[in-house]
Amino acid sequence: MTGGVWIGAPALARLMPMHLVLDGAAVIRSCGPTLRRLLERGDPGARDPVGRAFSDLFVLRHGPAQVAVADLLAGQGRLYIDGRGQGDLAFRGIAVPAMEGVLINLSFGIGVVEAVQRHALTEADFAPTDLTVELLYLYEAKTAVLEELRALNDRLQGDKVVAEEQALTDPLTGLRNRRALDLALERVARGVAVVHLDLDRFKQVNDALGHAAGDHVLAEVGRRLLAASRRDDLVARIGGDEFVLLMPGMDRAEVALPRVEAILAAVLAPMDWQGIGLSVGASAGMILSTIDPDLTGAALLARADAALYAAKRAGRGQVRLWTPDLWPMGEEG
Repeated sequence: MTGGVWIGAPALARLMPMHLVLDGAAVIRSCGPTLRRLLERGDPGARDPVGRAFSDLFVLRHGPAQVAVADLLAGQGRLYIDGRGQGDLAFRGIAVPAMEGVLINLSFGIGVVEAVQRHALTEADFAPTDLTVELLYLYEAKTAVLEELRALNDRLQGDKVVAEEQALTDPLTGLRNRRALDLALERVARGVAVVHLDLDRFKQVNDALGHAAGDHVLAEVGRRLLAASRRDDLVARIGGDEFVLLMPGMDRAEVALPRVEAILAAVLAPMDWQGIGLSVGASAGMILSTIDPDLTGAALLARADAALYAAKRAGRGQVRLWTPDLWPMGEEG
């Protein structure tokens, strides 16, 4: 009886799914269905909370171990309660006198979202007018939006990585392209060999067998260059049948030259196209960055290019190391 109006147990359970009614001895006489399930989940073997002392199941966060009705009504009835022996049950509530005892209505307060996740609560566990229901809707909507935004961001990041990779890759050979080479040359380090390689007799293949055969040759040469290179080497196709290799750590001619000669030998090995045996060779020009620490990457490439054409003029199928006499009279690079 409150204010002359009797509230039956079913109505009380619907209005306050997390209520307690205690008698004058602080013994539980009614327990809301949601609160009952929470107590049973924490201790599946526990007996019905109705008929048990409040202090058996709950503890005031700031209060005596054995709680009396007067303790619950102290401090204008505001309560902070934990489940006894259940650290994950933390409530806040209000207590008012009722039927020679006390009526307590509990909630999770600001911890409601965590409690809903931890205890698998649903809308049915709260009163229809409880703002917690609206909060749950907002939380679920926010979670769904954040998940979608996260997924969209992941897709965009993936698309960005793919686009950047495509922008730096030669589509025919899968090697780096001219743009990737230019970026690498901007930050070229000391102790690197720059090799400019050009195929020999490639035009004859194109003229005799067509561009499909030429594309097959370029793709196969690309595979061979990668196979003959080290992990840290950059291998780029910069146009037509021209390729450039940046080989870090190559600062001595006696080490670098045999490596480039082995690469030329790999390119020269016969290849097959539609049952036709093809053979193209390659010529190369090389410069070591240690020859002049002040040279830019572009200047190194220009000198490697000059050495390449010196190799071509000398009879093809060979590598020429750049020397200062290769520059035409009066030309600087």
